[in-house]
Amino acid sequence: MPENEKVISFTSHTDNISIVEKLVDEVCETYKIKEDFYGNILISLTEAVNNAIVHGNKLDPTKHVSVSFSADQSILRFIITDEGPGFDYDNLPDPTAPENIEKPNGRGVFLMKNLADNCAFKDDGRIVEMEFDAIAI
Repeated sequence: MPENEKVISFTSHTDNISIVEKLVDEVCETYKIKEDFYGNILISLTEAVNNAIVHGNKLDPTKHVSVSFSADQSILRFIITDEGPGFDYDNLPDPTAPENIEKPNGRGVFLMKNLADNCAFKDDGRIVEMEFDAIAI
């Protein structure tokens, strides 16, 4: 696999989010990402992976989450895939609505859409693709 591509896979256990944190560290160091944008990538990826583990795979240790990374010119692309039933990503409650502000969860997809330059859901929400423009970063 070329240096500008990487795939990791792990069981649905929240401790495995640290594996994704290490991937983000490696990518940001390799591509000289400014610290200001490191946080955007880290938060987006950890939110997506946490959602895949907790909501997608329902913490089932027999199910896996995979994260693939690729770089194409200035675009850093991450694809997160789970083995869950999917979800209706077009009809989520607005976490900025007054009735939702105090809720402890429900912000993950909102954060991913706002922190990534491009965020798309596929396969009924089992696949999340996020892109970050490294030149803009």
